[in-house]
Amino acid sequence: MSSTPLRVFLLFSAGYFVSYVFRGVNLGFAPLITRELGLTAANLGLLTSLYFLGFAGAQLPAGVLLDHYGPRRVTAGMLLFAAAGIGVFGAAHGVGAMMVGRLLIGVGVSVCLGAAFKALAQHFPVSRLPLMNGLVMAVGGLGGVVVGSPLTWVLTFASWRAVCFALVVLTIVVAALLWMFAPERKEAHHQASLVGQFKGTWHILRSAAFWKIGSFSVVTQGVFYAMQSLWVGAWLRDVSGFQPHDAAALVSVLGFAMMAGCVGFGAAARSMERRGLSLYAFCGVGMALFVVTQLLIMLRAPLPAGLLWAAYGIFGGVGILSYAVLARHFPPHLIGRGNTTLTLIIFLLIFGFQIGVGAVLSIWTPVGGHYPPVAHLTAWGILVALQLASAVWYVLPSRVLAKSPSHIHGEHQPQGLQAYSDIE
Repeated sequence: MSSTPLRVFLLFSAGYFVSYVFRGVNLGFAPLITRELGLTAANLGLLTSLYFLGFAGAQLPAGVLLDHYGPRRVTAGMLLFAAAGIGVFGAAHGVGAMMVGRLLIGVGVSVCLGAAFKALAQHFPVSRLPLMNGLVMAVGGLGGVVVGSPLTWVLTFASWRAVCFALVVLTIVVAALLWMFAPERKEAHHQASLVGQFKGTWHILRSAAFWKIGSFSVVTQGVFYAMQSLWVGAWLRDVSGFQPHDAAALVSVLGFAMMAGCVGFGAAARSMERRGLSLYAFCGVGMALFVVTQLLIMLRAPLPAGLLWAAYGIFGGVGILSYAVLARHFPPHLIGRGNTTLTLIIFLLIFGFQIGVGAVLSIWTPVGGHYPPVAHLTAWGILVALQLASAVWYVLPSRVLAKSPSHIHGEHQPQGLQAYSDIE
């Protein structure tokens, strides 16, 4: 890997790492802010999920900005909103201000994933994108590890507010590094006005192939991140009976497993394609295994907890391969909007799922701060049913992907891209 692509990978991965830490930091903060503010499960779910609402709400304009101004400037600038948001959250003494802070954080990091994928698509051949996208997700997954045992340990000697202000500094540093050192590449395609670029987003939303590619992955990713960033800890304590430090350790195991899964599936995808299994089908198999893992957890299969939650992490991130499938269907000047549109839907679902789980849990009365197992099983059972329904749509025969090539850049040229040649 030459120096420029390596720089692209490292800098944009750092941005996504920050995004991931913000995503799950309330997992460690939850017991503390719940006691301090007297929150119910529904209140906690709403507060935490506002990150995802802000993230989702910014996706469409973020995609347009990425395609118009490029990943470097947009990511560096937007991260300053995230720094302001975590500062507001850490200084707040009421739920209202904390909600504003979470919303700002979500808006600020909304471009991190889409920018990383767009920057990678600019500097790497499409055949390597499944692996490179997986590596970015793995670096981000370190954030999922950090909000487990490491954060729990830090909170034994530092307040959650002090952690917030440390995150302000970290975010500003990453923004500065991106601004100063991330390379830029001009698109060969003429950049239209912002209004014209929003029309390109509308074409993506009207694309049957887009919805076919994203059908299963948006639901599985929504469930995975909704649970990982908040409710996994409650499940481990309330249903599995783990002590807080043991539950935090399993959250870190899940994070490490997700990192391994992202890299492993990304590397294996190319090998499977050479053996005749398409990236679309390979992604579907991984997501099906994720659903199976959830069923084993719910049924309390007689397997080690570490193994079950490692499998949850390994298969939970496989839906990320859908971004690489999108990159093969849409032309380069639409990749930013394609990525952010898919992310928009995922994060709207995370927002809804986190609130939904909290609402379902709140139907039951907690005893000693713990909700009964039946409450958790009911909530997760609904999520599994939604994933099974989306899986049916994903596997139903369809002709909309027939125009998508299995390879691009020097192998097979995309027959389907002609339809987008006149879209800005």
